[in-house]
Amino acid sequence: MEDELEPSLRPRTQIQGRILLLTICAAGIGGTFQFGYNLSIINAPTSKSLLVNNIFVVLAAILFGFSRKAGSFEMIMLGRLLVGVSAGVSMNIQPMYLGESAPKELRGAVAMSSAIFTALGIVMGQVVGLRELLGDPQAWPLLLASCLVPGVLQLASLPLVPESPRYLLIDCGDTEACLAALRRLRGSGDLARELEELEEERAACQGCRARRPWELFQHRALRRQVTSLVVLGSAMELCGNDLMYAYASSVFQKAGVPEAKVQYATIGTGSCELLMAIVSCVAVERMGRRVLLIGGYSLMACWGSIFTVALCLQVAGVDEGWRVQARLTSTSPLPRPWQSSFPWTLYLAVACIFASILSFGIGPAGVTGILATELFDQMARPAACMVCGALMWIMLFLVSLGFPFIMEALSHFLYVPFLGVCVCGAIYTGLFLPETKGKTLQEISEELHRLNFPRRAQGPTWRSPEVIQSTEL
Repeated sequence: MEDELEPSLRPRTQIQGRILLLTICAAGIGGTFQFGYNLSIINAPTSKSLLVNNIFVVLAAILFGFSRKAGSFEMIMLGRLLVGVSAGVSMNIQPMYLGESAPKELRGAVAMSSAIFTALGIVMGQVVGLRELLGDPQAWPLLLASCLVPGVLQLASLPLVPESPRYLLIDCGDTEACLAALRRLRGSGDLARELEELEEERAACQGCRARRPWELFQHRALRRQVTSLVVLGSAMELCGNDLMYAYASSVFQKAGVPEAKVQYATIGTGSCELLMAIVSCVAVERMGRRVLLIGGYSLMACWGSIFTVALCLQVAGVDEGWRVQARLTSTSPLPRPWQSSFPWTLYLAVACIFASILSFGIGPAGVTGILATELFDQMARPAACMVCGALMWIMLFLVSLGFPFIMEALSHFLYVPFLGVCVCGAIYTGLFLPETKGKTLQEISEELHRLNFPRRAQGPTWRSPEVIQSTEL
């Protein structure tokens, strides 16, 4: 019987897989890929909503392309502003769209593809930004305008994929369009169970309106969700991963990598994050979200501690070498030697940089982005994605602004504050974040409701019974 069914099921499964893969690629190529790509290329020389979002990319590319002829750096600044708007919108919409369109068995893996496209964008930006390609200062306009390519690819491919079934049923009330979208995404199999789950979620949202961002902080029913979003969203940007990227070039140079070759070594850091994003995308539905987050933050704390020890030994080695040289040559002060008496600490620091970036890709890079999709219902999800995106950008801005001052103030202990963030992220995840693997969005909402109102979930309070002295009814 199984042999008779397999040939008929195979074409349907292949079509389902192709549509879902096209949906992931169409959303990602102009979504978080743009974020990662534009994040890395600026450092090289020194349907939805998603469709409309590409307008900013096209306008930015035009400004970049003609900035040199116009002799206007203001055009570059305006173009970067528009690219930032595009990246901010795509980072919020893409995980939400993919999470709503995927089946519950693949929801985590599909939503975490956003992290893959972010890392892929970083690597592609690093490659295109090589001096042999578009990294030359004379090619700045072309390098910045190259963001037009993924934007055009998304404009061409995104109309070919369906709208989110949840959006069509719950927000638009169009059952037929929802069923048609499900058939395109799942094939022609039995969709009754999934449609029933969507109807249950629709009934739970009946009579409710979409929440505004500030309303999320006012409702007790969303207390644990908002707290988790704020804590883990902040931890993702404050965990020190960006510090590793920023510190990589100087460590590579001190480790003996020629200055002209540092750009190739830097590509290795982006490749590490891409590799682990792919691995975690495969593992998230087997190991769960909590395990990946706890493991990622714990490993980052471990490697960060070793990185700090390596920097301390490096400084201690420089000081010791300076004292020895001063005693042997003269009593007058000498300039401190550049080379440490513990040269192996530089290679240890390089290893810690790669290990920390790998650990970041295991969990925090991908799992954090899908929290807003899974922890909030349909009425609060768009506002939650907006809050999460704004929070991450604010934290990234603060870290970028404060990093030079932290480096100057703490010297070789500069990673210590970020160690504390990693430890707190792991502890919070272990104590307060519920596991969402294999659950429908409605089941997740019900579990969070019980956690937010524990006394109601326990039923009526038990009181000591009165002793009945009579048998009279």
